[in-house]
Amino acid sequence: MTTGFTVIRDDTPAAAIPKGAVVAMGNFDGVHLGHRAVIGAALEMGRAHGKPALAVTFEPHPRSFFSPNSPQFRLTDETNKLRLLAATGLAGAVVMTFDKARAGTLAQDFIHHDLIERLGVSGIAVGYDFHFGKGRVGSPSLLVSEAPRLGIEVDVQAHVDIEERPVSSSAIRMALAEGQIADATMMLGGPWFVTGDVIHGEKRGRDLGYPTANIRLDKTCGLKHGIYAVRVGRGSERFDGVASFGRRPTFDNGAPLLEVFLFDFKGDLYGKVLDVAFIGFIRDELKFDSIEALIRQMDNDSARARAALAAAPDAFPKLGVIG
Repeated sequence: MTTGFTVIRDDTPAAAIPKGAVVAMGNFDGVHLGHRAVIGAALEMGRAHGKPALAVTFEPHPRSFFSPNSPQFRLTDETNKLRLLAATGLAGAVVMTFDKARAGTLAQDFIHHDLIERLGVSGIAVGYDFHFGKGRVGSPSLLVSEAPRLGIEVDVQAHVDIEERPVSSSAIRMALAEGQIADATMMLGGPWFVTGDVIHGEKRGRDLGYPTANIRLDKTCGLKHGIYAVRVGRGSERFDGVASFGRRPTFDNGAPLLEVFLFDFKGDLYGKVLDVAFIGFIRDELKFDSIEALIRQMDNDSARARAALAAAPDAFPKLGVIG
């Protein structure tokens, strides 16, 4: 794990900001392979300059500001985005609040005030499709044209393709919505995961011989309802399991809930925070005519999940520590 990852926010004193840093700039939802290409370019530039490399990102996601009535499925919340960034080798992240003032900032003002005056950057790495500033006028080409006058280096990364398809956060969301876990994992460079507190449920699983740790995911979560092979993290511990995400049509057809059964585990997880990584899709959510039929299917699901996890013994997202 990478330690000492520093988070700089709007209220961080200027004296606490390392001057001359190189920045990788983007929204970084999911920190996928395309993002990692930008981060890699910043790290290489930072080594050449003898300066630290930082991520510059925005919270909340700009799309949620511009479309508040159409909430989007985020691949990573702010904390998990930072944990992923902290494992890339970056020295820290600059989290800029995206609000009305930020949305109304002219691209040139953002470059001069936020990047040059406040951060004192010596280099910038961005993706080919990154835009910023009022009306999204700011672009990679604008940064490139301004670079000689400002005395900074700019690197623009092309899109990353897998099987002739561009990697993007939108493509990953679509893959997760279709239960295409292998595709999502490939584009992310590691398993997609969620983090949540274990809450009390109806305790039906206990009666069925499958006691579950229940986690309520964000209501915007677009993951396909179904059964998954999962690997669960609690601190440095790892546990294999099988999980159901959906509405439990055999019972109440209620609000979507993630129910995780850990193999070979005994203990109380209520109130604990778990990271749940999705390793494989087992099947769609189904309604069963009898409890006996459900249990038989759960036995089969568990066997398939164990096989999928055995085939990917080290699969888990690489997470860093936020300093």
